[in-house]
Amino acid sequence: MNDTFTGRVWTLGDDIDTDIIIPTEYLALKTVQEMAPYAFSPLRPELAAQIRSGDILVAGKNFGCGSSREQAPEIIKALGISCVVAKSFARIFFRNAINNGLLLIEQADLRDAVSEGDSVEILVNEKILHEGKAYPIASLPRNLVDIIEAGGLVKAMRRLNGLEG
Repeated sequence: MNDTFTGRVWTLGDDIDTDIIIPTEYLALKTVQEMAPYAFSPLRPELAAQIRSGDILVAGKNFGCGSSREQAPEIIKALGISCVVAKSFARIFFRNAINNGLLLIEQADLRDAVSEGDSVEILVNEKILHEGKAYPIASLPRNLVDIIEAGGLVKAMRRLNGLEG
């Protein structure tokens, strides 16, 4: 995981549930890549096609609520989103995201300060910079950082057990 990166912001509101992230009817598709174009379609059908690698989602409270479908963080990652910053995350979504190697950052004030299309700089485990203002963020424990850096829990365990380099 890069210690510092910059990305273009896409904004979402409160209570973005996993049915909005990927509607049930698209779960029948065979791969996450096939599902990705339908991400956020109930709320913003155009969004998935506009997201580029390295972009950042900034959302309100309770991001990832609803069902515990593991495809939701996988699809966000497949879209190229480098991280999701939200006021808060649903607990199961948070665990699923980390287990799939998607960086999540809780920050209570950024959502109200950014506009879609803005650029933010993230200094992992330190702060987020936006238009000259610093927004502090908590440090993730080392074991979670290791999982994210490896690309997910399975890859981290394979690396830990000497099965991957």
